[in-house]
Amino acid sequence: MNTALWVIAGVLALLFLAVGLMKISQPREKLAASGMAWAEDVPPRSVKAVGAVEVLGALGLIVPAVLGIAPALAAWAALGLAATMLGAVALHLRRKEAKALPVALVLLVLAAVVAWGRFGPYAF
Repeated sequence: MNTALWVIAGVLALLFLAVGLMKISQPREKLAASGMAWAEDVPPRSVKAVGAVEVLGALGLIVPAVLGIAPALAAWAALGLAATMLGAVALHLRRKEAKALPVALVLLVLAAVVAWGRFGPYAF
């Protein structure tokens, strides 16, 4: 199970790093045109803040555990990403964006599984 948690954390880290960097580096108009319609309805700083949270969460999933410096932070990063995705699910439900819900729900569940494993039986 430890290996499965590492694989899930690695996949999550890659996805959140890529999407977070995209939100930080691109204007919200370009994000909205690429399929993130919600970005037009929130302030630009909020889009950048969400991107920063995703990048930090991605790094937090992997870096502390790999370096052996405060590895418990990986569990907190997973919990934070799960909370972020819970917010994303709520946003997509409120905006009636059914197409975006499955991805958000899958990421929420995967982050929650990593948090459960790293806080529980497979803690570092």
